[in-house]
Amino acid sequence: MPPWETPSDQLPPVAPVQKLLRALADPVRLEMVRRLAVDPAAEAPCSDLYEGLNKSTATHHFKILVEAGVFHPVMVGPSRGHRLRRSALQKAAPGLLDALMAAMAREG
Repeated sequence: MPPWETPSDQLPPVAPVQKLLRALADPVRLEMVRRLAVDPAAEAPCSDLYEGLNKSTATHHFKILVEAGVFHPVMVGPSRGHRLRRSALQKAAPGLLDALMAAMAREG
């Protein structure tokens, strides 16, 4: 395990609802979450989670999602990536992720 990867059993709790909603309010971050939510493994390399951003901007968005408890940084094959903390989100804010994904699907 790389030194920057936090073991699953030592992850912080999902942030309070105001911080969580603030993290999800940005369209770029919401798209990053959507891409993981539709992935069967719910994890992907960082480069698969964004388009049209420079690396430093994407890193900033990832940091906010990790701090809010939405993402867990992991190794995905040989690359750094993220895993969606679906069960932790469901426990902290029941139905929120499903409602957001359904709304995004309706919007196209």
